Amino acid sequence: MAERTEARHGRATVPTVLRRLAEGAPLVVVTAYDFPTGRICDQAGVDVVLVGDSLGNVVLGQAGTLTVSLADMVRHTEAVARGVSRALLVADMPFLSYQPSIAEAVQSAGRLLQAGAQSVKLEGGSFWAPTIRHLVASGIPIMAHLGYTPQSIHRMGGPHVQGIGADGRARLLEDAQAVAEAGAWSVVLEMVPGPLAEEVTQVVGIPTIGIGAGPGCSGQVLVLHDILGLSGRAPRFAKQYIDGERLLTDAVASYADDVRNGRFPGPEHTHDGQSWGRGGAPV
Repeated sequence: MAERTEARHGRATVPTVLRRLAEGAPLVVVTAYDFPTGRICDQAGVDVVLVGDSLGNVVLGQAGTLTVSLADMVRHTEAVARGVSRALLVADMPFLSYQPSIAEAVQSAGRLLQAGAQSVKLEGGSFWAPTIRHLVASGIPIMAHLGYTPQSIHRMGGPHVQGIGADGRARLLEDAQAVAEAGAWSVVLEMVPGPLAEEVTQVVGIPTIGIGAGPGCSGQVLVLHDILGLSGRAPRFAKQYIDGERLLTDAVASYADDVRNGRFPGPEHTHDGQSWGRGGAPV
């Protein structure tokens, strides 16, 4: 279990997370989507909890992230924020929440901060540097996202490894430098060859958070549902730590069996009008 020191010293911030990294500890980032999963990640001692727009496919059963709205992200950020008391909370800016204009980007990011986020993440490189620069100047910490960017799935033709070949390498390095110079405090590298991700980490000057990008990054991010075995079929780069789907299915099946065979509810689960407190809990 990770050491839980932040609870004694207050809520993590971008500067405290960067100081922790400077002390030699890789950053641990987990994507969560609601109050209980936010609380689980926080209690486990992760450095950063990310409210991802991947909630579209992971939680809402949608085909991808393009149908996730800003209202969806605000609501889920509010829920996760209620469960997080020590980790840094970052929220994704969903599709069309920052693309129309810099002014709309500021407004969208502001709504996510008002919902409880302390930083926001947006996808894209050099083209978005002016937007990143303006958001940072407005007091909004930015996590960038390069490599495979799910909001650009139609342009990329699917979830393919990025940064391949000399041109791909040069473009990724250029984009990473651009977002760093614009003021992003970190950058996610998704589905990037390990050697290239390590090269970016060595030259870019801000922390890199890898997902399918090898061990040479400053930290790693995974979706909680992949860690817990709740996502059906996890991507190759994810590591499943428990078979959560089987465990939860067995638990619900045991409950159903108890009900059908008269084992639940028992006397200890039945209100007798005297031994239960006003709030419904036994006293």
